[in-house]
Amino acid sequence: MSITSYPKVMTMGGGVGDYPYFMQVARGLVDGHKRLFKFGFNGDIDTAVEDIWDAGGEYTYQSSALAMTATSGGGATDNGVEVTIEGLDASYNELSETVTLAGSGAATTTGTFLRTYRAFISGSQEPTGDIDIANGGTTYARIADGEHQTLMALWTVPAGYTAYLLQTDITAFTEQNNKFAVVWVQTRELNGVFRTQDKFALVENTHHQQYQVPLPIPEKTDIRIRAIGNASSPNIELSAGLDIIYIENTAP
Repeated sequence: MSITSYPKVMTMGGGVGDYPYFMQVARGLVDGHKRLFKFGFNGDIDTAVEDIWDAGGEYTYQSSALAMTATSGGGATDNGVEVTIEGLDASYNELSETVTLAGSGAATTTGTFLRTYRAFISGSQEPTGDIDIANGGTTYARIADGEHQTLMALWTVPAGYTAYLLQTDITAFTEQNNKFAVVWVQTRELNGVFRTQDKFALVENTHHQQYQVPLPIPEKTDIRIRAIGNASSPNIELSAGLDIIYIENTAP
């Protein structure tokens, strides 16, 4: 059922405690409906296209499901750090696994990930360096030192769900005169190519785009935000957020 089919206010518990629909989703009280806030940051965008994520540059998507190895720049110092990795398995179902870094400062998942779109420190021990989540020399996620959470403005809709993009928020900043960022919001359906869904330019400003009628995005679709600077050495810092509700296709 479409998100637009639900009223602004839903009654739960026989009229006791009426809350807006979005609050009920956040509380887990609407079966088959989930909320997602996906946010990313790239601290140095110049004149090549880059995706908005911690490691910078263009993001590489897995072509098959792979085990992920989390490796800390702190090495043995980070023995015992717990890292939770989230993404999708080979069938595009949601997958989450927590690993504990060993004496070498590394640990490998038992599950295999077709998409890896979030990781965070889930225990009480703080790492002392960046943690890369990688396979075969390719980094698929990075937890920057001090953040304890990936900053990745990219996501893939799980199998059996339709996502509804409610709004995007983009902020660009540079100390360079007359420099601006061109930003794309793009989606790629299964076996397709990335298509631009929104595009705009920012000059030391914030762009808030609310979709009055939410943009439906089908299952197994990749979503990304990327940007480029308009001239040499713009040194643009750019943050991006995606506010999404995704609904199970069989939900009432």
